[in-house]
Amino acid sequence: MFIHSAMFWLRPDLTPAERALFDAEVRQLARLPYLEQGHVGTPAATPQRPPLTDHSFDYATSLHFRTMADHDHYQNACPLHAHFVATCKGYWTRVVVHDIAPLD
Repeated sequence: MFIHSAMFWLRPDLTPAERALFDAEVRQLARLPYLEQGHVGTPAATPQRPPLTDHSFDYATSLHFRTMADHDHYQNACPLHAHFVATCKGYWTRVVVHDIAPLD
């Protein structure tokens, strides 16, 4: 398995309609048929003790791919991912991506 996590910081001036569109579009990414698992969420209401937990982002994805080839397809050839980027790239001010490989 290979995990691709992305955190998004949205522009503060987005209209409610733009936020709703981003929400609808990002949720579609977790429904790709070749994912082992797909999750989309917002910061959890967890305490910041110790102050290591970052709640500053607006949305996050955690997409679990079965293989590196599936991940590479998502990044380079997936029409849904390309549509998401084309539609929503103007809505965020920052994106942080972490790709995680299993140790075993």
